[in-house]
Amino acid sequence: MNRRQALTRSALALLGLVSAGTMVRRSMGAGNARVVEITAQRFHFTPAEIALKSGEPVVLAITSLDFVHGFKVPDLGIRRDLLPGPATRIAIGALKAGRYEFLCDNFCGGGHEEMNGTIVVAD
Repeated sequence: MNRRQALTRSALALLGLVSAGTMVRRSMGAGNARVVEITAQRFHFTPAEIALKSGEPVVLAITSLDFVHGFKVPDLGIRRDLLPGPATRIAIGALKAGRYEFLCDNFCGGGHEEMNGTIVVAD
């Protein structure tokens, strides 16, 4: 790949990231969603339990500290790769009361099967 092709691909990737960020802000409204910061590191999420109120929109800002972890919430149909570095932002609309399990679905070594957590939504 020549330099021009590399610059074009980089510019398109950056444009995609900016567009995705704009879509998250638009879908959540201007500043009405709570941001919950989470870290992902072999072999745990911190915090592993996230408490929300029923009907509360939220943005999960998940920072991977060491590996390309996965973030999957099967009951909500959410699946994202968590690249090391800047936080991956995941908008979650208002949820009904209940428990929603999440897990890392990118194998990250011995102990991987323990890398999970719960979103607890109360009335």
